[in-house]
Amino acid sequence: MSILRVVSYNIHKGRSALGGRESLYDVRLGLYGLQPDLVFLQEVQGRNAQSGILDAQHEALAAGLQFEVAYGRNAVRRETDHGNALLSRYPIIGFENQDISDHALEQRGLLHAKVFVQETEVHCFVVHLGLFAVSRVRQVQALADRIERLVPADAPVLIAGDFNDWTNRLSPLFVQRLGLHEVFSYAQHTSNIGMPRLRDSVKALRQALQRGAGLSRAHQRSHQLGHEGGYEPLPPPRTFPAAFPWLRLDRIYQRGFAVRSARVLRGKPWTQLSDHAPIVTELELP
Repeated sequence: MSILRVVSYNIHKGRSALGGRESLYDVRLGLYGLQPDLVFLQEVQGRNAQSGILDAQHEALAAGLQFEVAYGRNAVRRETDHGNALLSRYPIIGFENQDISDHALEQRGLLHAKVFVQETEVHCFVVHLGLFAVSRVRQVQALADRIERLVPADAPVLIAGDFNDWTNRLSPLFVQRLGLHEVFSYAQHTSNIGMPRLRDSVKALRQALQRGAGLSRAHQRSHQLGHEGGYEPLPPPRTFPAAFPWLRLDRIYQRGFAVRSARVLRGKPWTQLSDHAPIVTELELP
């Protein structure tokens, strides 16, 4: 049995939430403090000819954690490029980046990496889907086709990233076609045991909004599969914008794991590092 701590984070190209300052160094410190095993990153700059500090971000973050890294370049500009990255404490035994761009205005890719976790091959997919609903549907279909074609039916699967699915219309396809479940989909209250404490600078305002929307259980949930307990379906968490979370953009889907806990990291320093809040989940691999 292995316990994996998995993080999904859109790092906003290594710049703060409003883009006014560079935040990559603080992102590296924040990730180090989480002690993750797998980190699924979006909006990572692989090349920045204008700023050496922002260049090769996937390599800088991997070096800080002493992890292996896979990078998938999606959007290419004259002096920069960016895409998705996977950082892994465990060996990455192969990866491929598939172009799933739906039109010329948005360059999107699907990073598929195979990670060897204590004699088990785990298929990891890092995604950042398009801004248009019709594009997201086609991109998820491409993802499903790839999984059905290349991933054994009994292999553990992790899909994480920025889905841009604020209407939450993609989850049924993952559940019905692929047997995947979002880590927040069934939940109950838990404590902060084992996770870092982060002060929430907008706690009072957020609680007031949640009372008005009937979302008193939106922050921290646990899904302990295979154990007794009362469960209730919940939508994905609100993760964007980080300082005032309202949209449900970031997700982690899994197959073949028991989900021990899942939460969104609120407050400082996370509200200052990116425009997205990171998601952290602890998964049990039998």
